[in-house]
Order: sequence, then structure tokens, then C-alpha cells
Amino acid sequence: MAYDVVVIGSGPGGYVCAIKAAQLGLKVAVVEKRETFGGTCLNIGCIPSKALLHASEMFAEASHSFDALGVEISAPKLNLEKMMAHKDTTVSANVAGVAFLFKKNKIDSFRGTGKVVAAGKVAVVAEDGSAQEIETKNIVIATGSDVAGIPGVEVDIDEKVIVSSTGALSLAKVPEHLVVVGGGVIGLELGSVWARLGAKVTVVEFLDTILGGMDGEVAKQFQRLLGKQGFDFRLGSKVTGVAKSGKGASVTFEPVKGGDAETVEADAVLIATGRKPYTEGLGLSEAGVELDERGRVKTDGHLRTNVPGIYAIGDVVAGPMLAHKAEDEGVAVAEIIAGQAGHVNYDVIPGVVYTSPEVASVGKTEEELKKAGVAYKSGKFPFTANGRARAMQHTDGFVKVLADKETDRVLGVHIVGFGAGEMIHEAAVLMEFGGSSEDLARTCHAHPTMSEAVKEAALATFFKPIHI
Repeated sequence: MAYDVVVIGSGPGGYVCAIKAAQLGLKVAVVEKRETFGGTCLNIGCIPSKALLHASEMFAEASHSFDALGVEISAPKLNLEKMMAHKDTTVSANVAGVAFLFKKNKIDSFRGTGKVVAAGKVAVVAEDGSAQEIETKNIVIATGSDVAGIPGVEVDIDEKVIVSSTGALSLAKVPEHLVVVGGGVIGLELGSVWARLGAKVTVVEFLDTILGGMDGEVAKQFQRLLGKQGFDFRLGSKVTGVAKSGKGASVTFEPVKGGDAETVEADAVLIATGRKPYTEGLGLSEAGVELDERGRVKTDGHLRTNVPGIYAIGDVVAGPMLAHKAEDEGVAVAEIIAGQAGHVNYDVIPGVVYTSPEVASVGKTEEELKKAGVAYKSGKFPFTANGRARAMQHTDGFVKVLADKETDRVLGVHIVGFGAGEMIHEAAVLMEFGGSSEDLARTCHAHPTMSEAVKEAALATFFKPIHI
């Protein structure tokens, strides 16, 4: 049977692409090497980590915040096994949901590793080595990414003592001391989980700031907030060795700008230094598909590779490695293949760090605007001046709006605070339609809500805030 589209990979980009293509009337098949659909995100990434983040946050709230609200309870007891069961149940429900959607949309699935034989042909290799070939008019590479490791350092990741994000989601017990190598989103989120459950967390980061690429002011305040929660940061430090030692492991690092090396002992070490595109074994070179210097699949403005009929989306191509970016690309490719005008606006892709408080951002940072020579104005509003935040004891953080100095068009919005990941979307919608800070400030917001801080920051951008 020949297909209109064969998608290799069923992560957020792949499964959304497949569903959208089927909805547009195309005959679709998906190739997936895992036993379950959903890719890294649903199985060992976004979904299980958010389940543990929420559960650990509830544990921390019960441990430290209830008494001030007049809720008196005995000290909460951690049942890690039950918390992990909650995570596993959440994952199962989500991957089963994707399987249901495939069945509903009459999408065929093939289990095994996908390999591009040539334009129009995909081989599916099973675990026993047997293979079958599928014919298709179009191929979409949606194979995602894998753990990058530490450049220049050999690390034996056993997923028990020295772990990647995968192992960090399934530790058998709370480590007394967890060292996180990498101060990015994954490291800080998973570090937060174990810190709330009682671990001492040390973050070793090569750069002089955490959350590299985020707005500088946001990163600085966020680091201070995590410091209050017990995080120890070793910034500007290059890791030169990670090895098992005794019952745990040791991490050796030295200052990037010169100085003596230091070795820290830990019960567990999380390697969270980023991810790399998963392109090995896909037969791309043999099929003539070009890769860039970072191993990503080269695509044009319509996500087409240099080989006609072969497309690529998600972590395997350039751009932020975010599930929702991959989803939007999946929809765009499906529409393009169906003869429509698929498009992704890369200037309006939100990013969220699901810690407590959350960090959310969309659009340009101040650093990016300065580098580009864009004249801009900014407005801020702290949650300490927000009535709902006070009522909920969530006054940490602020909202910052950046707008063009001449046109007032909003260029970026950055939030540190409780529920930031939900609040950021009104900024995304505003920016998608080219709105101004005055447009946002003059839009009526319900009172009392955390979102009023977004309105006030917009007011501060184009004129003056009301409540400070």
C-alpha cells in the first residue's frame, strides 16, 4: 500500500503532523521505535516531569505554607513510590490518548526504527533485524532529540547514580545531595523536584548565568529565588570529570576564567547539558539529505529538505527544542503537503520553565533588542503589588513588557511568578496580531487575578501603572 505521508517519529511534532494530515484527507502512516507513542515528551520528558513537579510542589506547600493560611496539619510524609505511580499513570493516559487519536483518524502505525531508503521509500527495521519497506509520496522526519552529554568529557550514564533526565524521573530514593550539571530548563526543573523533596541541590553551569538565552533580569531574579529555596550555584564553571565514587559520584570542575579545580561528592549526578538532534541511523546521508554543522536536518522556509518529498520538523531542525514548536511545524507541513499555505511564526513561540515560581517568556529579550539596535521601552510590575498574589502567598516575581519605542508594538514579554506559564499566552495572542502595550493595558482584566500584573506592566510601558 502506498501512502500520501509517512511520519518517522510519534512525538508531539510527529503525531500532530500525522493527525493533521489525516484530517486533511491524506493517507497517513507513522513509524515508531518505542512500544508506546508520544516520543520523549510524553514518555520520559515533558509529561512525567510535570507530574513530578506538581506533586513535589504540593508536598512543599503542605510542608511550609499551610500553617500561615490557618490549615494545621501534622508534618506531611513523602511516599515516593506513590508519587512515581502518579507520574506513570499520567504518562499511560497520555500515550493511550495518542493511540486512540491514531485509530480515530485511521492512521496506520509501524513498530520499528525508520530509515529513509530514498525519496518515496521508508524501511522499518524491527528489533529482530527484519525489515519491511513502505512506499509513500512524502516523508516527514520527526525523530526528535537525545541527551547531548558533556562536550569533551566521557561520562558513564547508568541512569541510577549518574543520570540523564530519564533517570532523574525515576530515582529510587531522594538523594541527600544532587549535583546538576547544566543550569538550563531541564536541570532546574528536575533539580526543583528533588530539592522540594529534601535533597541538597548544587548546580554547576559553564555560563555566568542560568537559563542562557532568557532575559538577563529575569534570570538574575530567578536565581535569587532558587537560592532562597536552597539551591547552590557554581556558575562560570567547566566540568572536567564525572565519575562514580563510593556509593555515589563525584563531579570535578574548574573556573572558566582560570583558577583551582574543585571536586564535589554527591549521591546522584544529573547531566542536563542540553540535547542533540536524533539523526543517526536514519539513512539521511545515503538518501542525499543535507545536515548542518550541528547535525540538524537542513530545511527551507517551508520545512522542505534538499530532497523533494522529504520534510523535517521539531528538534531535528533548527530552532528552539520545544514540543509546541514541533507541533506547529507538524501542522504546517501537513498543510503544505495538502496544498495549503502552512506557516509558523517563530517570533511568537512561548517558553516556560515549570519551577516554582514559573518563568515564562515570549518574543525578544532586552539583550537581543540591544544587540539588534532596536529602540525600545519597557515596563515592569511586581507581584508584591498584586492583590490575588498576596491572597495566595505567591508574591515572588514580576512581569516585564518590552515594546518598540516609536510604534509601541510589543516585542517581548517576560514573567517570573506563580502561573506564569498560563499568563504568557495573552501576550502571545497580542503579539501574533501585532498589538501594542496600550492595546494590552486598555483591555479589561478581571479583578482580582494574577493577570492584572500583565495589564499593569503594559500600563507601565506606554504610560504609568495604577497600583504602584
